[in-house]
Parts: sequence; C-alpha cells; structure tokens
Amino acid sequence: MLNYFYHHILSFTIWVPVLAGIAVLASADESKPNNTRWLALLGGIVSFLVSIPLYTQFNFADGGFQYQEGFSWIPAFNINYHLGADGLAVPLILLTSFTTLIVIISAWEVIQKRVAQYMACFLIMSGLMIGVFSALDAILYYVFWEAMLIPMFLIIGVWGGPNRVYATVKFFLYTLLGSLLMLVAFIYLYLSTGSFEITDYYKFAMPLNVQVLIFLAFFAAFAVKIPMWPVHTWLPDAHVEAPTGGSVVLAAIALKLGGYSFLRFAMPIAPDAARHLAWFMITLSLIAIVYIALVALVQKDMKKLIAYSSISHMGFVTLGFFIFNNLGLEGAIVQMMSHGFISAAMFLCVGVLYDRVHSRQIESYGGVANTMPAFAAFAVFFAMANTGLPGTSGFVGEFMVILGAIRANFWYAFLASFTLIFGAAYTLWMVKRVFYGEVANEKVAALKDLNKREFLVLAILATMVLALGVYPQPLTDMTNATVIQILSNLAQSKLPVGLGL
Repeated sequence: MLNYFYHHILSFTIWVPVLAGIAVLASADESKPNNTRWLALLGGIVSFLVSIPLYTQFNFADGGFQYQEGFSWIPAFNINYHLGADGLAVPLILLTSFTTLIVIISAWEVIQKRVAQYMACFLIMSGLMIGVFSALDAILYYVFWEAMLIPMFLIIGVWGGPNRVYATVKFFLYTLLGSLLMLVAFIYLYLSTGSFEITDYYKFAMPLNVQVLIFLAFFAAFAVKIPMWPVHTWLPDAHVEAPTGGSVVLAAIALKLGGYSFLRFAMPIAPDAARHLAWFMITLSLIAIVYIALVALVQKDMKKLIAYSSISHMGFVTLGFFIFNNLGLEGAIVQMMSHGFISAAMFLCVGVLYDRVHSRQIESYGGVANTMPAFAAFAVFFAMANTGLPGTSGFVGEFMVILGAIRANFWYAFLASFTLIFGAAYTLWMVKRVFYGEVANEKVAALKDLNKREFLVLAILATMVLALGVYPQPLTDMTNATVIQILSNLAQSKLPVGLGL
C-alpha cells in the first residue's frame, strides 16, 4: 500500500484537494457553515500531509524528474497523463498545499456567505496548480493551466469588491490571450516532433528564427502570469478587488506559475533564443524592479502597494533567470519561495485590518500599534522582511541574485540593488503612517488585537520567514542539482547542425 502511494504520490497531491473540494461542495449546508469549515480544514490538512513525502523521499543528488508516473490518455494524438517533479517543482508544490491550508484557516469566521463554495474553490484550485507544477505532457499542462483560471475567476467575481467584474474580466482576458499563443507553440512542436512530451521538446533542434518565435509565444503567456512590465496592469486591479484569500493565493502561488514555466518551457526548449533575447528580458526585469517600485511609493491603497511590490520583487526573479549562473538562478528560486511567504503574510495583515475597519486606505489608519501591539509586531516584521532585512527570507534570495548579477554585469547588480532602497522607502512609509504616531480616529481607537486564529496564522508564516532566512540550506540543497542541470541544458545549443547565432 505504501509503495503504491509513493508510486502515485503526485496524483495524490493533485487529486486529494480536488476531491476534497468536491466533497465540500456536495455536503454544503448553509444552516451549518461550521461543518463545512471543518470538512474544508480536514481536506486542507490531508492535502498538505500528502505532499510532505515529496520532500522526505526526494533524492537530492538527482537533478532530473522524480516520482514519474503516467498512462496513455488520448492515444490518437499521443497525449499522455505524465507527471514528474524535480528540485524546482517540489518546493512550489509544498508551497501550494501549505498556502491553501493557511487560506482555509484565515477565512474561518471572515467568509459568511457561500462558505462551501469559497472553501471548495481554493481546494480545487490548489490541486490544479499542483497539476501545473507536475505535468510533463504539454496538453496536460495546458489543461491544468487553463482550468485553474475558473476557481480564481469565481473567487474574485463572487467574493470580491465593488469593481470585481471589471477585475475578473481583465484578469481572465490577459491570461487567456497569452495562453492561446502558448497553445500555438505546443501545436507547432507537436507537428514537428509527433509528441507532447516536454522532455522530447528539450532534444528538438530548431533554427534560431523559429526558436525566437517559440520563445516569444511562451513569453506572452508567462510574462502575463509573473507579471512582467508592461503586461502587469491586471494584477493591482485583481488584488484590490479580490478577497484576502484570493490575494494570498494570487501573490504566493499564481505569480510563481509564470516563473516556473519560464524555466520549464521557454528557456530549455529555446535556449539559443533565451540567450539571444536575454538583453530584452533583463531590461524588462530592471524596469520592473526600479519603475514599479517608484509606482508603489505613491499608492494610497495598502493592497495596491503590496501588489506593485510583488511585481517589483518578481522582476528580481526574472533577472536571476536570465543572467545564466548558479547564484542568480538559485537565488531566483529562493526569492520565489520567500515572496510566497512574505506576500501572503502582508495580504493577511491587510485583511486583518480590513475585517475590522473595512478600509484599505492608508489614510484611514494611524497609531494602530497603540491598540493592536501584537498585530503591529507581526506586521512590522513582515514589512521588514519585504525590504530584505538580513535574517529574514527576503534577504537571502535578493542577496544571491545580486551576487549573481555582479558576476554577469556590475550595472545589472547596481540597478537591481535599487529595489532594496525603494522597497524600504515604500514599505516603511506605509508602516509609519499605518502603525505609528497618535491614534488617528475612533475606529482605530476601538480596534481589538489579534484573536487566536489570526495569531496562529501569522505566527506560522513568521516562523517560515525566519527559518528560510536563517537556514535556507534545506531548500538550496533540494534545488542545487536541478539548477546545475537547467544551466547545463541552457548552455547546449539546440540549433540544427551547421547553424549558429
């Protein structure tokens, strides 16, 4: 029985949360919302526990795909249900199941309408996102990629703010348009190789002009998802209108799907194009780091400020990808994980305030530390982690990327380091106005500090931020062999014999 579980562990991590979500929907009873909450919590706990052996059974010396399983799905088109995970995918799968559990706990008393549907959306979306990280067949990947849009569309559209319809339509259209170009690239590769297996694409040689077109088709999908400047405008709108849980999943996991996919598809399938267009990707990354950080400085809405902060930090990730060295790439992966914890925590902190005051505007607050000292301690800690304070996870990834950037080009590192300065500026400016000074108004004076549930959620996230900041080795040990293999594949030209750059 245990051998069967280990052989199909990725299927369990995908379908346990999906089935749990369906069970929550099937047992929905509006008159007994607590029963629904407990069932959803059980589903979240089991889903997280099922994913833990991915780490404990992982072979750290193997940079290839592990836990592979599969069967023929649509034989006529050579489409397979083929799963596998490497040192890049496993941490992101664990982050997904962990974040889903946190979201379920954080929404316990907050969501009062359609509780079952809300919880089910997150559980089902968790399974679908894990499917994206696990799929080794292009069509299977595409199905998971498109399917996860539906629960997120519902989360923002049903439980979102007053402009939720505009935000959901914008989010859906941006993502769908990019995905169609990705599908065209998959169809071209299928017609050229007769296969939808990702590993077959890694071996397929293409002229540079074809590689560039394939890379740009993937770029259209993944740049929107990360999101990179200038296709980032859907994210602030989506964050502002999304409920707290929606913002947490968007920032902690959904953005990472784009980063993961660059490393899984765009770069290894078209490595010559990736090197050829590295200047373009680095330019967009540096614009995101510097320009978007300046945009964050003038935000009046806390959620918008954190959303723009996310775009700036993900610019760090793409910079780490395209400087093509170990430190940069490994630092980018650490940064993705770190951002998952920190951004989730910051959106949850905004959610705590919004549940009490029903405002996200910075000017509505002031002196919160006087009435909510425990909450203020957590919020300031996460804010400092967001600025890259040494000892927190926010420092490790950024430091590694900057070191890698110095190896590639001093000016890349010089411009990238501005995110530390501007990040401190917009984060501390928000902290000063929200938490310090005199109590601003009656609503702030009447605030009550964290309850046990809120304290538990923020304490768990604070522990993760500190653990990754003080001792990142469990993560870097897992990613190291995969990073070496990715860079080795990128160094090998996929041009047909006789063709060069």
